Amino acid sequence: MARSTIEDPTESVPDVSVHGQRASGDAGALVDALDPEQRLAVLAPVGPVCVLAGAGTGKTRTITHRIGYLVGAGVVPAGQVLAVTFTTRAAGELRGRLRELGAGGVQARTFHAAALKQLGYFWPKVAGAALPRLVESKIGLVARAANRVRLSPSRTELRDLTSEVEWAKATLLTPDGYPAAAAAAARETTHPAEVIARLYAAYEEAKRDAGVLDFDDLLLLTAAVIEEHRWVADELRARYRHFVVDEYQDVNPLQQRLLEAWVGERDSLCVVGDANQTIYSFTGASPRYLLEFPRRFPEAQVVRLVRDYRSTPQVVALANGLIARAGTVGDSARTPGAVPVASRREPLKLVAQRPDGPVPVFAERDSEPEEAVAVTRRIRALMDAGVAASEVAVLYRVNAQSEAYETAIAAAGIPYLVRGGERFFDRPEVGEAIRLLRAAVRSAEGDRPEGLTAQVADVLAAVGWRAGDPPSGSGAERERWENLAALARLADDMAAADPGAGLDRFVADLADRAAHQHIPTVEGVTLASLHAAKGLEWDAVFLVGLVEGTLPIIHAQTPAQIEEERRLLYVGITRAREHLTLSWALARNEGGRRSRRPSRFLDGLMPRSGASAGGQARSGAAGSGPGEPVGGGQRSRNRAAVRCRVCGRPLAGPAARVGRCDDCPGDVDQALFDRLRAWRSTRAKEQGAPAYVVFTDATLMAIAERRPTSVPELVSIPGIGQAKLDRYGEDVLALVDGRELPESAPSQSTG
Repeated sequence: MARSTIEDPTESVPDVSVHGQRASGDAGALVDALDPEQRLAVLAPVGPVCVLAGAGTGKTRTITHRIGYLVGAGVVPAGQVLAVTFTTRAAGELRGRLRELGAGGVQARTFHAAALKQLGYFWPKVAGAALPRLVESKIGLVARAANRVRLSPSRTELRDLTSEVEWAKATLLTPDGYPAAAAAAARETTHPAEVIARLYAAYEEAKRDAGVLDFDDLLLLTAAVIEEHRWVADELRARYRHFVVDEYQDVNPLQQRLLEAWVGERDSLCVVGDANQTIYSFTGASPRYLLEFPRRFPEAQVVRLVRDYRSTPQVVALANGLIARAGTVGDSARTPGAVPVASRREPLKLVAQRPDGPVPVFAERDSEPEEAVAVTRRIRALMDAGVAASEVAVLYRVNAQSEAYETAIAAAGIPYLVRGGERFFDRPEVGEAIRLLRAAVRSAEGDRPEGLTAQVADVLAAVGWRAGDPPSGSGAERERWENLAALARLADDMAAADPGAGLDRFVADLADRAAHQHIPTVEGVTLASLHAAKGLEWDAVFLVGLVEGTLPIIHAQTPAQIEEERRLLYVGITRAREHLTLSWALARNEGGRRSRRPSRFLDGLMPRSGASAGGQARSGAAGSGPGEPVGGGQRSRNRAAVRCRVCGRPLAGPAARVGRCDDCPGDVDQALFDRLRAWRSTRAKEQGAPAYVVFTDATLMAIAERRPTSVPELVSIPGIGQAKLDRYGEDVLALVDGRELPESAPSQSTG
């Protein structure tokens, strides 16, 4: 069939049918409540289907209904379908929805889980030996490899080196090919590319010597076994004939290679994704495979889901306005992972389906503490108006920004949780409660309370939990209470859905949730990075710290990197259902120099007058029009040019690092400069590297002259990118502040 694309969300779709035959019964009922575009995707014949699904448009509903419909209509056997996604939570959600739709026999797994199952079966037959042990983390082996190439990285550097090895493997690079690819991708690394290439080779040797595999090897070996052994390909392809890939914009070259090995010459492949939500290209992910799908499969049916059921028209207008201002996103011929410009001619424009809501608020504050206090006051007002704490989120670009909000929210007695910390099922009180619940299932006690809710509450009482008012404040005791309360709410939900459910079923459900990290809702305001917020949504969202140098982050230099930062803000905006606040602070500390500028991404989105200084907040929807001076006016997009801050002349060489001409007056704090040099000497000795590898004299001179007091001010100094910020940022800011550093203390990550 010729490729079909739905452009108009009001366009009609065919009747409910399969290959021209009217479907009946449960299968036909699956499409009755779908919108026209969702229905078209569900009813598309078996073959290549590409669903371009905007934020909040029901993509998971669409793909699960497509699978359920095809299985229910008898077109596709459930056991021949493999649905893959990227997180255990998403895979668990797919399985749960498919069970509800009568398609519980469908395999829904992550790429790695699917590969582990397949390789565990085929490897002994191919290699004549058991599958080698799988290591959970690469860091230990990277440390061993670093020792082999005579490196002594700090813990932070070790993490960065591990990330580089992971990126290289995800993009199918060999050690020899790494330096050129890293340069083309503008990778900012802790060590020269040639050194990392040697470490990468040593890592592979250390892994072979230990006889172990890493998670990337799972995918690579599974693909290789299928490619090199025809009988394996035949057996596997006879088992799985139909494939669905969720979040296809996040696939990397290694995952794409495995997918192609699975599919072979067939074309029963349905992919779902949104290029506007591509925010992981730094890990090797690329939306190219999504955007070029119609080119690879000319007969593919392409469906665009644009009806946004999540957010109000005001939030949707802001999101559309932001993404419409996107510029070039990189030259794909030169930058691995960049999106071809031609592929972005028609970005998805969302069409809001909800009633009107409040207009987004833009708020400018004098300092970060004032910004945090203002956000906290607004959170309290929302809670007083009936918004649950669990339906509120504060989102930021880097994790270091959370401290001010943790302090302000705790001081207000509002419960909160920091997403990305300790996993829910790993928390001591949760583990203890689950152990007691399992013991209760095994026991033969006959005096249990009636009903699942009462039985779970009885067990939780043994670990000190009581229903009712939680402990005051928001400290560890409150957090403990909230975690146990989340288990009690799960029991309430199960009892409401199935009054006959017993404790044994509840414990089994908890085991499944723990295996797939499908965590319950914990009552508290969520604090999370924008990356960690992907795939989630809240009634009220606060996007904070929106200043140049933080969003976009200072080390985003290429057009592709800048546009990824824009998409990160887009993801943040589209997390909000109703209430949305975007804020920034002009200084880090109260009374500090108000030198920060609002993010360039806010240009044209704020009302004409923007947000005034002194803590005023403005409300307004997108639509001021591109090119209008908002929030400080239009600013230069040429981040490569460095000019003297005294006379404005262009600078090059060491003068560019200092930020002024040699003959222009400066104000160097000599005592600070001396402290910095002494600290640099210590760090260089710890690393076994020359002093200039830490910072050059020119960079130290610039620090001593500018005396930065915040992360954005520090990274505005030429020569300080994300890698050096992660390794040395906290030390430098402490030295500028006059604080003493613990002896031989490793610098802390700011990200």
